Amino acid sequence: MEEFRRSYSRLCRESGAEPQEAVLQQLHQLPRGRLDLATQSLTVETCRALGKLLPREMLCTELVLSDCMLSEEGATLLLRGLCANTVLRFLDLKGNNLRAAGAEALGKLLQQNKSIQSLTLEWNSLGTWDDAFATFCGGLAANGALQQLDLRNNQISHKGAEELALALKGNTTLQQLDLRWNNVGLLGGRALMNCLPSNRTLWRLDLAGNNIPGDVLRAVEQAMGHSQDRLTIFQENQARTHVLSKEVQHLREEKSKQFLDLMETIDKQREEMAKSSRASAARVGQLQEALNERHSIINALKAKLQMTEAALALSEQKAQDLGELLATAEQEQLSLSQRQAKELKLEQQEAAERESKLLRDLSAANEKNLLLQNQVEELERKVRCQQEQLFQTRQELTSTSAELKMRAIQAEERLDMEKRRCRQSLEDSESLRIKEVEHMTRHLEESERAMQERVQRLEAARLSLEEELGRVKAAALSERGQAEEELIKAKNQAHLEERQRLAHLEDKLRLLAQARDEAQGACLQQRQ
Repeated sequence: MEEFRRSYSRLCRESGAEPQEAVLQQLHQLPRGRLDLATQSLTVETCRALGKLLPREMLCTELVLSDCMLSEEGATLLLRGLCANTVLRFLDLKGNNLRAAGAEALGKLLQQNKSIQSLTLEWNSLGTWDDAFATFCGGLAANGALQQLDLRNNQISHKGAEELALALKGNTTLQQLDLRWNNVGLLGGRALMNCLPSNRTLWRLDLAGNNIPGDVLRAVEQAMGHSQDRLTIFQENQARTHVLSKEVQHLREEKSKQFLDLMETIDKQREEMAKSSRASAARVGQLQEALNERHSIINALKAKLQMTEAALALSEQKAQDLGELLATAEQEQLSLSQRQAKELKLEQQEAAERESKLLRDLSAANEKNLLLQNQVEELERKVRCQQEQLFQTRQELTSTSAELKMRAIQAEERLDMEKRRCRQSLEDSESLRIKEVEHMTRHLEESERAMQERVQRLEAARLSLEEELGRVKAAALSERGQAEEELIKAKNQAHLEERQRLAHLEDKLRLLAQARDEAQGACLQQRQ
């Protein structure tokens, strides 16, 4: 922030002016993110320097320039610099008497700036020039970031209200608009009322003190109530859909995890089956090799038998021995074949048992899938029950909104009674002032008649004593001057008392307006 102060001093000196001490002090005491220059009379050079520095300042998110007596040139330079700012969120320009040039600069600011969310323009004169205010409304229609706009006491007529209605039809971000204490009238109120169905984001519109009939105000309040209800229902639905989507996502993740686990178990079982089949194939191959060896032995024995048959004639004893050997070999071959058949049967039985086990696992997985489907159906039933509860809450909300509207109507009636009392007190004070003025005029007339009679008597005695006449004239002139001074004092006293009464009445009106605003705020809080 020290660099910001040095840059401000340098720019002011470059333009040929000294930096303002009040601004330097505020920059020295600047809290983080907030620049408050309220009630400081800013010069054109200061506005030019701030307009050049604020687009580069990345820490200031709130700028307060209320009651700064900005000139048209200074306000234009400052707002032109803010067009390129990307971090400013809140801008307060209350009580600066901005007129045509200020309205056009604000329109360009709203059209180019994409960061300001709250704009306060209370106690200005933006609505006095229709063309400039139309430019401001065009910028508002093109803006895509502003959410709160305060236009109280800006002399906005019904034409300005019509331009605002056109801007609200094109705007998609503004949520709160304050138009109290303007001159909108019946035509402007109807234009604003007709634009509300086209706007889906505005949920607060204040139109008090604009000479708008009660039916139009009630229609606007009803539209705002509907928009608030729509906003709350939308937020509740978003929250519930978010919760339900999280639950469904959690269930899907659990289901996918269970399915992956099931697939892993199936893959493992398949691998085990493949291993067992490979082992059985290897065993069968070994048995086949042993059988081939036996066959080769049998072939060799057959060859030997043929040899022995050829040599049968030589020795019967050898033939008998060979027959016995052949019988034993055949018995061994039969036993081997029987053993191999038994082993094959056992392996087939084991493979069948494994297949049945896998089938049972698959059926269990299917049952789990059915259970998950039943859980999803139960969740859908819960969603339907929550929708029914949402419908019931909507009905309760409509009943509470009706009660709040009745309370608001009662508060308006009380406010009207207070206004009538204030008007009656003003009329009484005016009549009292008129009576006092008449009394003073009668007193002055009587004093003037008395002075005229004294002058006549002195003129009658002038012939006898000229010196006494001069002294008497001097005395008369001094008395007349005193009388005029007393008259002036009385008039000043009367004006002072009248101003004090008016100030007292204005304070009372301000207090009543604050009480009305507090009542409206309480009503809005109860609605929310």
